[in-house]
Amino acid sequence: PEQLKIGQNLKYDKHVLANHGIALNGIAHDTLLQSYVLESHRPHNMDDLAMRHLGVKTITFEEVAGKGAKQVGFNQVALDVATEYAAEDADITLQLHQALHPQITRDEKLNHIYRDLEMPVLDILFRIERNGVMLDSAMLQAQSHELGQKILELEQQAHALAGQPFNLGSPKQLQEILFGKLGIKPLKKTPSGAPSTDEDVLQELALDHPLPKVLLEYRGLSKLKSTYTDKLPKMGDPATGRVHTSYSQAVAVTGRLASSDPNLQNIPVRTAEGRRIREAFIAPMGSVIVSADYSQIALRIMAHLSRDPGLLQAFAAGEDIHRATAVEIFGCARSEVSSEQRRYAKVINFGLIYGMSAFGLASQMGVERSAAQSYIDRYFARYPGVADYMQRTRQTAHMQGYVETLFGRRLWVPEINSPTGKWEHPDNDKHNLGNAYVLEHKELYDSIRAGKPMNDAERSAYSALMGIMGREAAYTGQRLTWKQMLESKQNLQPAEYAWAPNPAATEVPVPGTKRIV
Repeated sequence: PEQLKIGQNLKYDKHVLANHGIALNGIAHDTLLQSYVLESHRPHNMDDLAMRHLGVKTITFEEVAGKGAKQVGFNQVALDVATEYAAEDADITLQLHQALHPQITRDEKLNHIYRDLEMPVLDILFRIERNGVMLDSAMLQAQSHELGQKILELEQQAHALAGQPFNLGSPKQLQEILFGKLGIKPLKKTPSGAPSTDEDVLQELALDHPLPKVLLEYRGLSKLKSTYTDKLPKMGDPATGRVHTSYSQAVAVTGRLASSDPNLQNIPVRTAEGRRIREAFIAPMGSVIVSADYSQIALRIMAHLSRDPGLLQAFAAGEDIHRATAVEIFGCARSEVSSEQRRYAKVINFGLIYGMSAFGLASQMGVERSAAQSYIDRYFARYPGVADYMQRTRQTAHMQGYVETLFGRRLWVPEINSPTGKWEHPDNDKHNLGNAYVLEHKELYDSIRAGKPMNDAERSAYSALMGIMGREAAYTGQRLTWKQMLESKQNLQPAEYAWAPNPAATEVPVPGTKRIV
């Protein structure tokens, strides 16, 4: 430990060495995390960092090991070639540290983020990943069987309602049944011009027709089965009997962690079936799993940042903030607030502080856009400090190209002032901030692109994305679906997900830079 080390993505190297009984101690700096703290919106792999900060074109892993099906393991690369590649990695890493670290230390807030948060978290995440989490595979297998029976029953119900058998997973056959045989009026079309059968269409059709309701339940249970009850037991490590996810520190531009292989941040919770899946994560004998959460943390942070008197008073008095908002929005007595009004107030409270528009709010609440705009106006009249803070934040983003968290982490929005960028829109800043939200929900985006059904958590994220990314009909002259907006290169800037593992080790597959668009 007294021999200090500098590396690039050292959590990965720490795992590889641990696989061989070697403990990597004395980690002093990680250039991956330095890049992430300085410019979270840019790629953090060594090749890009070297070109961006050093002007050096490095030897790529593909150049030494080949590409695609012809790629070989690093242990099969010629020794002289491997030596040059590995030596360059070490040299470039030191040069990057010498270029990046002084930039961080010049700003005390960034230095605090890097020194006191990111670097200590590296070791914490390593231990969490190494320990893994116990899984009751037998419980999941039993649940999978039960879900299979329910899915079969729903399939039979759908066939009966349609009057004929059909493939519930085929959009083309669904179109023929719903809009052809049953004569239901299509609500919107796909980019190719065919009637859409996506999630939001079926949600609306289910209000008046029985078959779409069955289809939604079928899709939901099918996703639980394929994504969780069937898949999770197969992802356990035979040597430990545990599931070992990977937590990426340098992916989400907002500073949040990203869990993958498997994603343990997206286990369902709102449905009974989803909660049963969570029950399969267990503690060893004599231990317990503790779940802790902050109460309305986002609103409390907003109260602190905005210093809005109304929000501060409500929290200081221990009020139910959603009920207090409902009183203001709906003009009723506190004792008369219904559960539905409180739910609406909760949607408004959380939606508006993340930039949800009248279009998105109307979609989530199931009301007219004019009514949603009225709710927004009343909200900001009740909490003017919130409106002022949001406006100041936008102005700050325009002036310096980024905004900061309470601790000083920077969220960059480089396109916000671009006169020729792809974000040409009156609410340009909302759309760029939405890009960060899309990054955090890459799995949701991939699921929608693949036509997979959404669970409750994803539907909530979908609604927020509708508000953030939604183009107003008055501006565009047309109303695009969320999926169309995400897939349109006109509306979404390309955004990179970059990991930068050391490809010299062969135990773990080497992920490359992936693009959303």
